Amino acid sequence: MKCRYITIEREYGSGGTEIARRIAGQAGIACYGREILEEVSKEKNIPVEKIERYEETVTNSFLYSVYMLSQAVSGNSDMLTQEGHIYVEEQAVIRRLAADGPAVFLGHCACEALKDHEGVINVFIRCTDEEKRMRRVTGEYGIPASKADAVMRKFDKKRANYYYVNTVRRWDDFSNYDIVLDSGRLGAGCCADMLSLLLA
Repeated sequence: MKCRYITIEREYGSGGTEIARRIAGQAGIACYGREILEEVSKEKNIPVEKIERYEETVTNSFLYSVYMLSQAVSGNSDMLTQEGHIYVEEQAVIRRLAADGPAVFLGHCACEALKDHEGVINVFIRCTDEEKRMRRVTGEYGIPASKADAVMRKFDKKRANYYYVNTVRRWDDFSNYDIVLDSGRLGAGCCADMLSLLLA
């Protein structure tokens, strides 16, 4: 199978965004992360910041997840919550962007949007070295050391909830992915180099 798309889910502070951008740069292809939200913002005339708040408030209830999926699959968008409309639009944007050619997709349940596409590799980036993760969060993201741990937990929980409510799968269940890399042990550059080989 020739790889055309790489989807990346990642722990906060793992360097997943840097890795995604490096892969795209090395392979000469597009990388979409926040750009997905910007497209949804244009389509729905909703500020990106408001969309991000919707993503933060999703529930991880199993029954709600089943309901959301059933409405989205049936095409009954009128019965969806505002969060549900945002998710459906994000999925549509991802598929439209994928139609433009090979790309790297960062977050936003891109693995779900592209599950019927050929040549998709789903990746999870983690960082088991807590000191390195903390240094990235404080040094690169500018989060005060006193708040870093709480911020990491908050964003990981947000990503886990968003993934679960829209896929009914656990975000940190590594069996959901084709490849799991530890950026703490390998380094962002090495992770990017290895994944770039898939697109060669």
